[in-house]
Amino acid sequence: MKLSLVIPCYNEQEVLQETSTRVQVLLRDLIRRGKITPDSNVWLIDDGSTDDTWRLIEALTAGSTMFVGVKLSRNRGHQYALLAGLSSADGEAIISLDADLQDDLNVIEKMVDAYKGGYEIVYGVRASRDRDGWFKRWSAERYYGLLGVLGVAVVPNHADYRLMGRAALNALSEYREFNLFLRGVIPLLGFRYTSVYYERHERLAGVSKYPLRKMIALAVDGITSFSPVPLRMIAVLGATVFVVSASLSIWVLAVRFLTDRAVPGWASIMLPIYALGGVQLLGLGIVGEYVAKIYMETKRRPRFLIEKIVGRGQTKDRELDL
Repeated sequence: MKLSLVIPCYNEQEVLQETSTRVQVLLRDLIRRGKITPDSNVWLIDDGSTDDTWRLIEALTAGSTMFVGVKLSRNRGHQYALLAGLSSADGEAIISLDADLQDDLNVIEKMVDAYKGGYEIVYGVRASRDRDGWFKRWSAERYYGLLGVLGVAVVPNHADYRLMGRAALNALSEYREFNLFLRGVIPLLGFRYTSVYYERHERLAGVSKYPLRKMIALAVDGITSFSPVPLRMIAVLGATVFVVSASLSIWVLAVRFLTDRAVPGWASIMLPIYALGGVQLLGLGIVGEYVAKIYMETKRRPRFLIEKIVGRGQTKDRELDL
């Protein structure tokens, strides 16, 4: 089988040389042992980097036919860069992984064996989160639990380290949503799948490209792109508040007419504040999030633009790649 590795890169100049060396050694070993074909390759996707990442990618493609470089016209984010790689790579099976090599390369052979055993999708799943801080571990566990409650099909403790066969990739191309959350889309494809487990390593160098702000944005996308439950919760919340408000109304009216402790105007002020203010703002916020996604989807803008592909005789400029 021909295997392609897809590695999104954003400002990875500090780690890219070591990453390229390790994946090249790995692929050569798999080729030598007959696991994959000699034309297997590595696709490095430059997601609009502002450092020397693209220059390093060009140097790698010039020095070895194993590497192919794809340059996006601007920074589009990890999910879109990954999709660009999945759409461009030419392997019979494609494995996506991060440039920082926190994902254990040793399980790639297990993924290949599982694919040859009939599995179209192979998920790389973290065996534990012992290396994470308590907040990240706690928030991840709560988030996966929330997604399960909302009916979103995801693989717990799986990020974007996975193998996909050509049939799964062709099916993925039918999903055209602009608000992209691949961890939720790929389980929807169906197909026969399995998981391999690994321990996540420390980052080789540099800093994480997923700060808390981006992690929260991705988490929100994961919920609002796949589940209408938050919208339905507004109706449930409205009914709950109605019951609570009715009880408060009885209490306020009782204080007003049965006692002499009520301050004039107190009842007419407190009732609408308690009953309506918070619920309306919350409801508008949730509805607004969904409306914003509808707005972006209806524009039908391209999800990414590829400026250039270099390596293996594929050097060319491209205006548009949907």
